[in-house]
Amino acid sequence: QVQLVESGGGLVQPGGSLRLSCAASGFTFSSYTMYWYRQAPGKERELVASIGGGGTTNYADSMKGRFTISRDNTKNTVYLQMNSLKPDDTAVYYCNTRRPFSAFNFWGQGTQVTVSS
Repeated sequence: QVQLVESGGGLVQPGGSLRLSCAASGFTFSSYTMYWYRQAPGKERELVASIGGGGTTNYADSMKGRFTISRDNTKNTVYLQMNSLKPDDTAVYYCNTRRPFSAFNFWGQGTQVTVSS
């Protein structure tokens, strides 16, 4: 079965960095676009970044220049490098993969990122 397992969250001071990882299994990882989303308390879940199987990336405007999404298809893992973190980046970060117009849509359990001094 499909599994997505995030790790790497934690408490970091403003201006600091974290690297999140999402280990995937149960599907042909290299064939699927991978997404990072986040959800802050009291807010809707929002798209952070995506990366296609071949490495094409897209970012939400507010994350451009600070966050970098990457993937290692040999390790079935997608990463999110987050730099210059701000308190507004505090959220639960989720990994997602899906195939449009199908029931193939899976989420990880999320990893908490807290940016605070």
